[in-house]
Amino acid sequence: MLVITVNGVINPASSEYIGKSIKRANEQKSEAVVIELDTPGGLDTSMRDIVKNIIGSEVPVIVYVSPSGARAASAGVFITLAAHVAAMSHGTNIGSAHPVGVGEKMDKVMSEKVTNDAAAYVKSLAERTGRNSKWAEDAVRKSVSATEDEALKLKIIDFVSDDLNILLSTIDGKKVKTVAGERILKTAHINVVREEMSLRHKILNFITDPNVAYMLMLLGFYGLFFELTNPGAIFPGVIGGIFLILAFYAFQTLPVNYAGLLLIILAIILFILEIKIISHGVLTIGGVISMLLGSLMLFDSPGPFMKLSLALILPAVVMTALFFTIVLGLVYKAYKRKPVTGSEGLVGLEGIANTDITKNGGMVLLHGEIWSAYSDDTIAKDERVVVESVSGLKIKVKKMGE
Repeated sequence: MLVITVNGVINPASSEYIGKSIKRANEQKSEAVVIELDTPGGLDTSMRDIVKNIIGSEVPVIVYVSPSGARAASAGVFITLAAHVAAMSHGTNIGSAHPVGVGEKMDKVMSEKVTNDAAAYVKSLAERTGRNSKWAEDAVRKSVSATEDEALKLKIIDFVSDDLNILLSTIDGKKVKTVAGERILKTAHINVVREEMSLRHKILNFITDPNVAYMLMLLGFYGLFFELTNPGAIFPGVIGGIFLILAFYAFQTLPVNYAGLLLIILAIILFILEIKIISHGVLTIGGVISMLLGSLMLFDSPGPFMKLSLALILPAVVMTALFFTIVLGLVYKAYKRKPVTGSEGLVGLEGIANTDITKNGGMVLLHGEIWSAYSDDTIAKDERVVVESVSGLKIKVKKMGE
């Protein structure tokens, strides 16, 4: 029998993981599939894909909210109610399935439509598996929750157990109905095979975390900026491009507020302008405010699992401001600084006329060296001069102060 663990937000990665596991169990004609579930909720589309896979499975699917301290909230309610067998450990809870807007604000009419749709869907799932449809509807409309004992008493779940092996022994002989017809579970003393998420699924699941997606976006901007300011570096541009693509992949599954994203881009532009324009810190202050507000607005969802951590935002804003205004500021100043070696380094230096200097020539004492020089105006010996230009081994000078 196949056992998988889903711990975290319901997203495309977890949906694909569950779907492939159920498909494999059907191909292998397993006795059942156990989904050990602990989730705060997630995306409606991913949840519906999981429910479709459960309903369409010929192999019974057992959803087990475990271990102690776990929960099946929001999308987790739908997944649990869709299961052929639903169980919970002691110290767990289920409920709070009221739909929230993901990606855009919902007005009153739209919110009512979405709630009615979710309520009808969860009722149909509960009725299909013979569970409490009234409570299921209240979980959507009123965000009610229940402990494991309350859930058992209200007929939301079928069993309470603190150990998977004990649970499998308890449900042995239970009749369940799948798309292939009625089946009697034979799960006592069965061989259990645990299947971990593949590396691919772990990576996809990792990058869809809002905090990770946010950092990928910032690092992507840094990499591309380095490449644009240092053409030919290649590595920063390649890494920056990869990070940005991964960030935008994650944004597809997250409630992105594009006003927040634009504010972050504006902040980076202001930081860059601070390097080239003397604003006495105004542009930097504007950039910090813009980035802070943009970061707070970036993910628009009431669910805390879909929001950025303030402990991440503040250091990121400070580090970005310092990066652009100090580090890149020094680089830009070094780039614009007048050369101090070679013939170009002589321009602007002060010296003393060693002889009279005319258009035809003369000599200048310049930082301890005697140079051939000429000038458009006649300059008397011992007058102070400034180098205007250099041509080969001859310099053009003018009187100091002119």
